[in-house]
Amino acid sequence: MEARVAHMRQALRLAERGRGKVSPNPLVGAVIVRDGRVVGAGAHLQLGGPHAEAHALRAAGELARGATLYVSLEPCCVQGRTPPCTEALIAAGIRTVECALVDPDPRVNGGGIRRLRAAGIEVRVGLESAAAERQNAGYLKHRRSGLPWVMLKLAQSADGRIATAAGDARWITGERARRRVHRLRSQVDAVMVGAGTVLADDPLLTVRHVRGRNPRPLLIDGRLRLTAASRVLQRPGAILVTSAAHPPAAYAPLEQAGVEVWTFPAVGSTVDLRTVLRRAAAAGITSVMIEGGAELAARALAARVVDEVQLFVAPLLLGSGVGSIGDLGIRRLDAAVRLTDVSVRRLGADLLYQGKVQYPCSPA
Repeated sequence: MEARVAHMRQALRLAERGRGKVSPNPLVGAVIVRDGRVVGAGAHLQLGGPHAEAHALRAAGELARGATLYVSLEPCCVQGRTPPCTEALIAAGIRTVECALVDPDPRVNGGGIRRLRAAGIEVRVGLESAAAERQNAGYLKHRRSGLPWVMLKLAQSADGRIATAAGDARWITGERARRRVHRLRSQVDAVMVGAGTVLADDPLLTVRHVRGRNPRPLLIDGRLRLTAASRVLQRPGAILVTSAAHPPAAYAPLEQAGVEVWTFPAVGSTVDLRTVLRRAAAAGITSVMIEGGAELAARALAARVVDEVQLFVAPLLLGSGVGSIGDLGIRRLDAAVRLTDVSVRRLGADLLYQGKVQYPCSPA
């Protein structure tokens, strides 16, 4: 493997150490190389803490002078919670910067690269850019579009059911698959479910089985059926989304219990998910996992807000049970929602299909 690629891949691996810890900031890893030898490395590990470049420079010390920095995202050039990384790199005497991606944040967006070049540092952009895009999918979409990255999680039988006809749903998948779901929860900013799921299961939507932070619950309840007695609404940071047609007095008990209530215009009791997600992004939520139920999954796909699907399939046949996705109104195969870049892995007896969502072209 070419040495340049190997060093950038090391930076990308280091960046993963910050997953679930630094949002809404990006995952960033940095490696400093001098005379073919790694002399410093680091990652952004904590929101508000030192950036990856700062950790790498501290480790390299005087050996940073005349060295090459490999970094998975453009160094920042603005004063935030920490000083600008560009100034630290210039002061340390870095000669060359290999940068995987330009940071689309409007406060940076090429400004860091221009500052480094103005100081005489050679900057090259694009090494391992595809991998860097995948790694920071949530951050990049948030900064580019004002929307969070949305993952749809489905756990179903081999014939596409999430529960029996009598409603029994625990547990369709095995322990390893459930542990994987909890790891995914720990890596997103919010978990979205519909009111029906809360009423049926009274879930907490917390992270268990693995170590990690709890995502914010984002509950879609257009008809305002939920009360503060639901366990998930007793969690700090819980958000309930409902129709603006309800008078404030109807949801005042929820607000008094500490629930953040968002209201939106609705058609009947159905709020527009794209509008909801735009507000979530404005609140600093860069990634959302939709966990249930079938109708919410269908609405999200119909609204074309889902970016990725994580589909867990158990070796069970349930027959006339509850389908994993509601009616999408698809009557022809060429109108199907498809998955691309699909990977498959075995988790015990279950299979996990992961893929990006490809929507059919509009007839217009």
